[in-house]
Amino acid sequence: MSSSTHFSDPSSFQQQSNNFTSWLEGSPGVKVNSKIFLADLRANGAGRGIVARSNIEEGEELFSIPRSLILAVQNSDLKSLLPPRLMIYEYLKGPSSQWAAYFQILPTQFDTLMFWSAAELHELQASAIVDKIGKQGADESILGSIAPAVRANPSLFPPVGQISSYEGDAGAAVLLELAHMMGSLIMAYAFDIEKPEDDDDEMNDADDSYMTDDEEEQLPKGMVPLADLLNADADRNNARLYQEEESLIMRALKPIRENEEIFNDYGEIPRADLLRRYGYVTENYAPFDVVELSLRDICQSAGLPTDNLESQPRLQFLDEHEVLEDGYVIPRPLNNASLEDILPAELVVLLTTLTQTPEEFEQRQSKNKLPKPSMDLKQATLLYKAFQTKQAQYATSLAQDTQLLQSLSSPASLEGSSRRLKMALQVRMGEKEIFQAVLAMLESIGAA
Repeated sequence: MSSSTHFSDPSSFQQQSNNFTSWLEGSPGVKVNSKIFLADLRANGAGRGIVARSNIEEGEELFSIPRSLILAVQNSDLKSLLPPRLMIYEYLKGPSSQWAAYFQILPTQFDTLMFWSAAELHELQASAIVDKIGKQGADESILGSIAPAVRANPSLFPPVGQISSYEGDAGAAVLLELAHMMGSLIMAYAFDIEKPEDDDDEMNDADDSYMTDDEEEQLPKGMVPLADLLNADADRNNARLYQEEESLIMRALKPIRENEEIFNDYGEIPRADLLRRYGYVTENYAPFDVVELSLRDICQSAGLPTDNLESQPRLQFLDEHEVLEDGYVIPRPLNNASLEDILPAELVVLLTTLTQTPEEFEQRQSKNKLPKPSMDLKQATLLYKAFQTKQAQYATSLAQDTQLLQSLSSPASLEGSSRRLKMALQVRMGEKEIFQAVLAMLESIGAA
């Protein structure tokens, strides 16, 4: 997870790694296999990572971190705090924090979308991921709930930098930056932590202003030292974190050879979400790319007025049956997948309802029964039009993007906005590939 880290002083980088390793080895209950070490992988554009010093067998324990060392609410000396206030509190304690050496190796700069400029975000074009960043909502949450608590407790949250307090515009700006940094660390580095059976509900989730609705329903989060330094790879995943009563244990999933990097895995997530949450993009996650059609785009393609969708009887009918969504996610077609394989049932029901004649819809209403989710030519034609509408919202073609991507330097030599442009290109190209594939599938059944 360290690919979003930016450092400039090599000696400082290695010293921070050494301090962290010493702290870890001196912490009660920590066990680290002598066959692994913390490596400098900046030459590969990956910050820090864990590498095998010698051959490791399948199932072998790589390291064990006691629950008492997890940076989470129940381990803080001020359990009334909630993330990311806990993170801010521990960070501002400096050397007196139990996790001071840990904070030294965590990034302070990020390539996650929360930190992109408006011009950089514009390069994502019509990707639905832009609407999931939520920076304005995060700012409002920080100023509305975190700032009052911080300002009311100056002894717990001492000012940093050139400010004397967190009051006023200058103080608010520093606090926003600090809270965004801590929130981003939680989102990119924290693990879902299963509570022991006898534990109470003290461990709280990450800052919800950084999370989507689905993510908010996940298990509580905790920062697990060393475990979060494994980089992720969908293809080369060779380790997994197992949660036991007293410790969290990383074990090898397969034999790992000497000098081979040890990888975790994020699961099947699109590259757009990889960029939003972790600040980088890799081709290994391209198979999990998706596109999202908004309800508005579909209704516009169906000829419905979009200024007052809530008043449309057909949409009200679907909403009453709890199948109406704001957007519909379509994955990349793989392994000769059919339309039925990739289209959500709720989307097919929407398409069917929108293409029914007035008499057919009236009959459905009278029976108070949803149509079956099966595609016909009318539905396919509407979907084809909606896909074309969405595709037209991207400012460039796939061919133009391919040419631009080829003109850029290798990833290791790209920095700042150039690196972000490359990642935006990869995300939007993946989405355009899906549009082309699905449109071709629709054309094959006569929907064009």
